[in-house]
Amino acid sequence: MKAPIMEVFSSIQGEGLLIGRRQIFVRFAGCNMDCSYCDTVKSRNSSAGRETTIDELQKKIESILTPDFHSISFTGGEPLLQADFIKKFLEKNKYKSLLETNGSLPEEVKKLANLISHASVDIKLPEHFSGDNKDDLIEREIDSLNILISRRVKVYCKVVMLPTTKVDTIGHVAKTIKENISDPSRVVMVLQPASPLDYWVQHTPKLFKMSEKVGEHLNVLTIPQVHKLLEVR
Repeated sequence: MKAPIMEVFSSIQGEGLLIGRRQIFVRFAGCNMDCSYCDTVKSRNSSAGRETTIDELQKKIESILTPDFHSISFTGGEPLLQADFIKKFLEKNKYKSLLETNGSLPEEVKKLANLISHASVDIKLPEHFSGDNKDDLIEREIDSLNILISRRVKVYCKVVMLPTTKVDTIGHVAKTIKENISDPSRVVMVLQPASPLDYWVQHTPKLFKMSEKVGEHLNVLTIPQVHKLLEVR
């Protein structure tokens, strides 16, 4: 079995609840969405990756392991397009892992939910992407969250905030998630101001209002992309 992998590298996690952890990032090529804020545009195309076997991936990971290694981050692109590959890899190699996903493929989430330790579900707003199947996207993302919660995965949802994002939109999304997930206490919403951060420096009151609105429904954190501040991958 092979999967299209763009790169495998060691770095510091700069987003979400594992921020600051040393991880090995496995970036798959290919995505089922076209998000406006994507910072790895090349990864959208599956042909951008090198077809890699499970054994080849394991050897690469072993060659860059460090004493401070915490976990593997499966990212992309959309790693759930390669759920069968990841499943076989984790069945063979018992690493702690983070799945970074857009949550649009709940049936693929089921394949991995017993094998991963952490998950980041990127909640998309209508302004974030173009393409079909927008109407039921939030329902599929919520299905993915519920699957992960039921399997005791440490899960958080992430919302990228653009300068155009409205406070009420963020609040509505948080309310919808709270009302439709099995255990709201198990989910944190991470608000991620889009890079570069120049806009947000001038609009911190908006950040506070967004956090307050989400806080009416879910636990909330506001965290920028720290790896970009450090200028690392």
